[in-house]
Amino acid sequence: MKTLSYLNFILAALFAACYCYQFVFLVVRLLRKRRTFQAQKLCRYAVLIAARNEAEVIGQLLDSVRGQDYPAELIDVYVVADNCTDETAKIAAAHGAVVFERKNREQVGKGYALNFLLSKLKNELPEKTYDGYFVFDADNLLDSHYVTEMNKVFSNGNKAVTSYRNTKNFGDNWITAGYGMYFLRESEYLNRPRDYLHTSCAVSGTGFLFADDLLEDCGGWNYFLLTEDLEFSADLIARGEKIAYCGDAIIYDEQPRGFKQSIIQRSRWIKGYLQVVAKRGGALVKTMANTGNFGCYDMLMNTIPVVVLTVLGIVLNTVMFILGITQARQEMGIFFGSVLIGSINSYLLMYVMGAMTLATEWKRIHCSRAKKLKYSFTFPFFMFSFGIAMLVAVFGSTEWKPIKHTVALSIGDIGGDTRK
Repeated sequence: MKTLSYLNFILAALFAACYCYQFVFLVVRLLRKRRTFQAQKLCRYAVLIAARNEAEVIGQLLDSVRGQDYPAELIDVYVVADNCTDETAKIAAAHGAVVFERKNREQVGKGYALNFLLSKLKNELPEKTYDGYFVFDADNLLDSHYVTEMNKVFSNGNKAVTSYRNTKNFGDNWITAGYGMYFLRESEYLNRPRDYLHTSCAVSGTGFLFADDLLEDCGGWNYFLLTEDLEFSADLIARGEKIAYCGDAIIYDEQPRGFKQSIIQRSRWIKGYLQVVAKRGGALVKTMANTGNFGCYDMLMNTIPVVVLTVLGIVLNTVMFILGITQARQEMGIFFGSVLIGSINSYLLMYVMGAMTLATEWKRIHCSRAKKLKYSFTFPFFMFSFGIAMLVAVFGSTEWKPIKHTVALSIGDIGGDTRK
């Protein structure tokens, strides 16, 4: 059992070695102001929304798009009603979107829907030209300044831009709050320092913008893995492109409330991470070796070590527990001591991560003070549950499945201007 303590220490040391660079990110976030931009021109944009049975929420998203303080004549909205069996298409059209309906039960997933929508624009509406394309999910809401703020960054030559991802149902329970803090930390403690240090950010599912000429350079939208957003990010970074960050462009999305649904979603993410490494990892390594591109290293660290080391740690400790109770019961105290110390240290680390995020983003989180404080203590348990999702992803069957969204709020229901 002493061997187990040594092995757990080695795993912890490997974690620290892989992610110690993020301590620099932390210092940058706390001590440096974010980069600011002034708009160089007013660009013309197409908004792309892939929706599957989103009748309950898509109207609120489209209202928030139409409520932007950016010139309305420079924004066109397109929705692909992807294998819908409800009133999504009808509601989207009633709210002013151009709607295309897609019926394909073989090629399922957001990547295929976006490819379909972009192909429609290029082939059926060639007279429509745009500087860039926004990608949103149907459950999103946009702050009224969203497009204006994104345009400031985009019009200064940044061909891809991601935004500040907030949560519209943060206060529902410990799971939605866990997601909320996870995405806020990703926005402000990963993407913001990356942007300041002029390395590449990564897009996170929704709330991002890319240039038309960048799409042409990539040969169109050809990202069909379970995590098409991460595949898109990896491809851009391997090509030497940089994804910028706009912290004043705030997008809200709905998080799953149920534990089972949460595990299914996150296991899909993790399976998608592994797919991206298998498909794009070689290109990332090649670019890193040839150019010293730190963004490639950062992307690889955010996909490989956390999965491999976590699964290895869970399997190792499980095997040692079984051996202990069957062959060396007298040494089980050492086993439990090792696990307890590791768990306490991990809890404290995760708590500090969550508490720091909560403290700096306090005014942007829309729920009561009591809930914010309570959920700071449950955030580590949310992060620990990624271990279950990793086991499901590695040893189970994972496929893309739509998540039902029901939180039908308007941007006015959430709050006012929360730009910093």
